[in-house]
Amino acid sequence: MISIEQITIGQCFEQATRRYADNSFLAVPQDSTRDYYPDGIELSFLEATALVEGYRQALQETGYGHGHRVAVLLGNRPEMLLLKLALNSLGISWVPLNPDYRPAEAAYVLQDSAVELAISVEPLVAQLQDAIAASGRTIPTGLLDARSLQIPKASFEAPITGAVTPASEASLLYTSGTTGKPKGCILGHEYELMQGAWYCSRGGLFKLREGEERIYNPLPLFHVNAAILHLFGSIVSGNCQIIPERFSRSRWWPEIRATRATGMHYLGVVIPALMNSPANEADKDHQLRWGLGAGVEPTLHGAFEKRFAVPLIEVWGMTEMCRILTNCHEPRQIHTRAMGLPQEGLEVRIVNEEDLEVPCGESGEMVIRYSEESPRRGAFSGYLNLPEATEDAWRGGWFHTGDTVKQDEAGMLYFVDRKKNIIRRSGENIAAAEVEACLQAHPSVAQIAVIPVDDEMRDEEVLACIVLNDVAPDRAQARQLFDRAFQELAYYKAPGWIIFLDSIPVTGTQKIQKHAIFAADEDPRLHASAFDFRELKKR
Repeated sequence: MISIEQITIGQCFEQATRRYADNSFLAVPQDSTRDYYPDGIELSFLEATALVEGYRQALQETGYGHGHRVAVLLGNRPEMLLLKLALNSLGISWVPLNPDYRPAEAAYVLQDSAVELAISVEPLVAQLQDAIAASGRTIPTGLLDARSLQIPKASFEAPITGAVTPASEASLLYTSGTTGKPKGCILGHEYELMQGAWYCSRGGLFKLREGEERIYNPLPLFHVNAAILHLFGSIVSGNCQIIPERFSRSRWWPEIRATRATGMHYLGVVIPALMNSPANEADKDHQLRWGLGAGVEPTLHGAFEKRFAVPLIEVWGMTEMCRILTNCHEPRQIHTRAMGLPQEGLEVRIVNEEDLEVPCGESGEMVIRYSEESPRRGAFSGYLNLPEATEDAWRGGWFHTGDTVKQDEAGMLYFVDRKKNIIRRSGENIAAAEVEACLQAHPSVAQIAVIPVDDEMRDEEVLACIVLNDVAPDRAQARQLFDRAFQELAYYKAPGWIIFLDSIPVTGTQKIQKHAIFAADEDPRLHASAFDFRELKKR
């Protein structure tokens, strides 16, 4: 394995290429429906380095350097990762854009990040231009075409004159927050390399073999999982990252077999989808040694492992602190939501609302740190332009995750719930406040509360509870509101359910009491005025 001590991402990739030159690094499965690499492609470390060096030269020759930020909209093409490595080698921060964002959402990222350049590919250029227009900024654009990079000259010199260091900004990832607008998480070189090293050192059922693993990951390349945790895990261990376009039940097993995958990443939604496919004699015809993910229902966990002969390793992680907790050592307690034990480098406490530790077995918020001496080591560098939010998250010297968990006497941590202002749908974090702000602006909406509702396939779905002004509470009105959200927000953020109510409970200070809208044993989906729009939530 590559040692990541006191080096930068560029230096780490150089070492990996020297050590693993002929090893496969990135692979894209064959897919005739895809508009890029329909026959698939596989790049060795040496071949990838040649492409990275070409991008690096183009950036350097046009004046981009240490301290610049560059937005990148490339979908799930492998060039997303290759371009990131080129940017990082020069000390440039990579700002990935979600291709599902509507123009206003992407515009916010372009405004907040103050990127100096935006790069895309031909099929997505118009989408990028719409976002730039909505941002009100003038942002030069570059085009990645046939493995070459055409970019305009930088309008100002690199703001940092010194050498790239482990503390330099490597990425700016936007993650949904309870205040509505996404927050930009600043991630340094040390942070990202530590994630890769941590990924490779978990052991147990998740023991990685140096230079021998081929790991299939359908998660998007603008997420921390595929673009940082897995990417740098592959680099420091000389292994291959397999990148499909997205999850597809029909292509899942054929692609895993064709690419000779030895490991896979999953989200909770993947497991029921695969279990719902007809059983056949080829279910165990694969080379998978493990699956790594989060959100599998305990009732499906054992059944999946028995049917497909793949142990599912449940983990916990987040963009701000992606040293994952892993339930990878036996006994794994797969009939529960066990997610692993605290370890050196990832200390955990369970606290109440006053930040006092709760008794063993009781639920509370999970707070984490590296150690008492260096609590923030290996964590994100902070929220861009939000120093107060950063310090609040770190109050008392512990990072407040917002996740409710409990811990048993053996130290095992069990996931219980998440903050109710965040909705977790198919692995996407959706801020309820962002959806509320979108719909509250509609003239027919008098009052709104957006909450999560259980969903058998996607973990949670977005439910909008709405009090109307003087208009009829019918399906036509519900569809009008759905269309507004669908047009202005990424498709997955639109409400899958809309319910019209006569009133929404509030406190004496007029704060909405979301927990009091429905009784504890009531299923909101069965409400008389519930309108189901889940089938319309498509890309």
